[in-house]
Amino acid sequence: MKLWDGRFTKPTDSMTDHFNSSLSFDYRMYQQDIAGSIAHVKMLGKQGIITPQESEQIQQGLEKLLLDIKMGKVSLAQKSEDIHMLLETLLTERIGDVGKKLHTGRSRNDQVAVDMRLYLKDEILEIKQLILDLLQTIYDMAKQHKDTFMPGYTHLQRAQPISFAHHLLAYFEMFKRDYKRFEFAREMADSMPLGSGALATTTYPLDRNYTAQLLGFKEVCQNSLDGVSDRDFCLDFLYACANMAMHLSRFSEELIIFNSHEFKFIELDDAYSTGSSIMPQKKNPDIAELVRGKSGRVYGNLVALLTTLKGLPLAYNKDMQEDKEAVFDSLDTVKMALPIFTKMLSTITVNKDQMYDAAAGGFTNATDAADYLVKKGVAFRDAHHIIGKLVLICTNSGYTLETLPLSEYQKISEIFDNDIYDAIAIKTCVLDRNVLGGPAPEAVSTHLKLACEMLATERGISPVEN
Repeated sequence: MKLWDGRFTKPTDSMTDHFNSSLSFDYRMYQQDIAGSIAHVKMLGKQGIITPQESEQIQQGLEKLLLDIKMGKVSLAQKSEDIHMLLETLLTERIGDVGKKLHTGRSRNDQVAVDMRLYLKDEILEIKQLILDLLQTIYDMAKQHKDTFMPGYTHLQRAQPISFAHHLLAYFEMFKRDYKRFEFAREMADSMPLGSGALATTTYPLDRNYTAQLLGFKEVCQNSLDGVSDRDFCLDFLYACANMAMHLSRFSEELIIFNSHEFKFIELDDAYSTGSSIMPQKKNPDIAELVRGKSGRVYGNLVALLTTLKGLPLAYNKDMQEDKEAVFDSLDTVKMALPIFTKMLSTITVNKDQMYDAAAGGFTNATDAADYLVKKGVAFRDAHHIIGKLVLICTNSGYTLETLPLSEYQKISEIFDNDIYDAIAIKTCVLDRNVLGGPAPEAVSTHLKLACEMLATERGISPVEN
């Protein structure tokens, strides 16, 4: 017997039951569903819609059911349409017909909407902590590498010298934005839909503000149609996941490149690498590759839900059941990827000499050589042309700008003097870029101070910078 089959003359087909059921994935919201039911029944008792004794009996039954599920005394692997119907059935079996009054003034439409909001609010708090762990790791590493010089890249070509700290802090900013996106997603989920009913509220005198207060919601959904049909908060969450997956993928890509024999900037720890089944020399960056690869499924979940919602009329439609698997899969993916990526990053070995040699040998100081001429009165466009000629000479002769004899410099321009070599030294190139947001150690220290303050604020502790 189904809770809704009064108007039906025959049972649904077994394939219909299987296709229609969501219990296999929405079971994970049992705590939120019970919490919503307890708040709802407290409100029903307060408003006199059911008696205080009935309200108390149902509350106690729900609390005992929750405890038994947590202790493994009740299995959720049962035959039922969804977690909402299963829990109501289990409750009624335990406390009798009074359990049937739980659903007074409520629909599964507003019930599932509140469950999803409560669930995401809880899970986003966990994700934020994982992001803070990653931000802390990046911060700690950056503090150690303010004087570790490396080439910065554009088009994957060596461009200008920077510090490894500066490079790391670029990712700090990316994940800091992700942190804010999850905060926004949680804020968007912080409106309570209970009381919306199926679509048009109810004739019972519900106190929705009281229910919202019990459940810790900031506000109540102001339109019942929107209350049951809104899944924007799910899309906001999925977008936050997708954006962060993109950042994790970019970072993983660079770790894979920097770990390669061609770069040798870093070495991944054995604990986060794997071997080859046929080539005994291999040490593969499989964890970084998997993190990079999982971005695809997170993107797919966002696009899938956007596509599901794009043509739905108001209010609730069964299509909206598809929100859960997309949300749950992205949630599980990022919660699995974040901690292992953080551990992998914290254990890398940085090859400072290799980084420095790459910066020194790739004409990354060419812009500084042009700036040298500009500071002596040469127009930048002319200076750019002169240094371009010198780079061509170096390329054809095997020199670098640091090793090219002064006589060769002066063949192109008599303005060059011995001070050119100090001006284009890699350390000088980095130290002189002391503009706010730049790679100079002093500028990086300013960035680190702000990063330290952000971490301390979010963790609720006093900032302590070493």
